[in-house]
Amino acid sequence: MTPPSADHRGERIPPLARTTLDRAAHHRRDPDWLAAAAKSGLVLVVDTAAGGRALAQDNPDGSASLVLLDPATAPDGDRYFLGVDPDGTPLFTVDAPLPAMTEAKGVTLRDVGHRLDDRDAGLFSAAAALVNWHVSHLFSPRSGKATEVTEAGWSRTDPDGKQMWPRTDPAMIVLIHDGVAGPGGRCLLGRNAQWKLPDGSLRFSTLAGFVEPGESAEAAVHREVLEEVGVKVRDLRYEGSQAWPYPGSLMLGFTARADAADPIVVDPDEIAEARWFTREEIAAMRADEYHDPTTGAPVRLPMSASIALYLIETWLGGFDQ
Repeated sequence: MTPPSADHRGERIPPLARTTLDRAAHHRRDPDWLAAAAKSGLVLVVDTAAGGRALAQDNPDGSASLVLLDPATAPDGDRYFLGVDPDGTPLFTVDAPLPAMTEAKGVTLRDVGHRLDDRDAGLFSAAAALVNWHVSHLFSPRSGKATEVTEAGWSRTDPDGKQMWPRTDPAMIVLIHDGVAGPGGRCLLGRNAQWKLPDGSLRFSTLAGFVEPGESAEAAVHREVLEEVGVKVRDLRYEGSQAWPYPGSLMLGFTARADAADPIVVDPDEIAEARWFTREEIAAMRADEYHDPTTGAPVRLPMSASIALYLIETWLGGFDQ
C-alpha cells in the first residue's frame, strides 16, 4: 500500500515531500539540551557505504516502517540531530554499518520511500541528505584542512573557524504534454542512455536536469528540454518539489505543453530515445501491461518514490490539462 501523497490541507504532493518532522533548529546550538536528547531520543542508522541504506520492516498492509534504535544500542559515530517527532521525541541519525536485525532489511529511499508514512518519509529524506553531505565534506574545499562536526550536524568547521553548511542542488523535472484531454492526450517521455535494466525492459521517464548557476528553474526547463529532445515548450506550471538525496538534490517539478508535431531530436549522450505516449498507453505501463511495439520489450515507468511518477500520474488522472 502506498500512503496517500497529501499535505495537511489534503492537497496532492510528491511522495517524498511528506513529513511531520519539526527540525527544531533552535536546539542545534544548545549543548545541554542536545546532551539530554541524545540519551532519550531515537537513532536512524544510515549506511552511506552501502548506498544509503537504512533498516525497515514490512507491514501486513503493504506499507513499511523504519527501524529506529535506542541510543544505547545504536552504532557508534557522530550523531546528527534531525529534529523532534510530533510527540516531542528527539530524532538523530548516524552514518554506520547496519546492525543485523530479524525481520528488518536494509533498503534505500528509492526502494521504500513511497511505502513509508509521513513521519518516516520525511525522516529518511532528511537523514540521507545530511549523511551524504558529511561524507563529501570531511575536508575544507578552501584550505584542504580536516573539518569537524558542529551545530549538531548542520555545519562543519575547519581549524581556522571557517564554517560550511549542507547544500542542496536544485534540479528541474518536467512532464511535457500536448494539452489534449481524455485517453488520446499524449505526454513526451525519454529513455536515458545510461539506463540498462537487468530484465531487458525499457524505462521511460520525464525529462530532468540541474539548474545552472545564474539560471532560474523556468529557464532551466526550456534549456534542458531543448538540449535533450529539441522541443520548445510553453505554459510552464510549477507542480511541487521533493528532496532526492542522491546525493543532495531538490527536484522542482513542472508540467509544460509542446506541439506533438514538432520533430524530436535527441542528444544521444543523454537520451537513447524519446517518444509521445497516450494516456491509454501510460495506463497500460502503470499496470505492467505495455510492451514496445517494435521489440516486444516491457516498457516501465519511473520508480514509485520519484517525483517523475508523481508528475506522470497527475497528468494521467486528468488533474493537469
